Amino acid sequence: MGLSTSDLTPTPSQTVGPYFHLGCIDTHAVSCIAGSKAKGERVRLICQVIDGDGLPVDDAMIEIWQADSEGRYNHPMDENANGTDPHCTGFGRLATDANGFCIFETIKPGRVPAEAGRLQAPHLNVSVFARGILKQLVTRVYFADELANQECPVLNLVPWERRATLMARPDIQKPGDWYFAIYLCGKDETVFFDV
Repeated sequence: MGLSTSDLTPTPSQTVGPYFHLGCIDTHAVSCIAGSKAKGERVRLICQVIDGDGLPVDDAMIEIWQADSEGRYNHPMDENANGTDPHCTGFGRLATDANGFCIFETIKPGRVPAEAGRLQAPHLNVSVFARGILKQLVTRVYFADELANQECPVLNLVPWERRATLMARPDIQKPGDWYFAIYLCGKDETVFFDV
């Protein structure tokens, strides 16, 4: 049985319209950013999107763009793209489940250049799409145990007391699993970048 337009009426939480959740279908899902043959440290990134009331957002979509283990993006605009790891596409897209979670299979990215020859700490670029958001929210995922975080020129632009909102935390029980919470608003709101 198909949906009729009378079934697609907006609810108060769907301010961008009643059709956003239809774009979050599995046919456009990309959960594997780096395959099993990709070079680098294997990572399973477990993301959760949480709203201002502390409740999981069950119809958000997360897109990730990252460098390979050598710090090269699989993109023609990257001057260092020559020789990128063919087993690392660098891109992922998933909808959140009923508990606001989605899980990406990837590798820990390498350091990419910043200005004046400086290097950024390993990170993943994240875009969040959800109901009530007219333009995607852009943030980053850093790894909490990474020594290079201290010298990252981008991370150093974020006030010290807010940097924890950009850190993925390792799961001590499951090596290789990293948890990253995205708080859309509230006291623990994730730092979002104006790009």
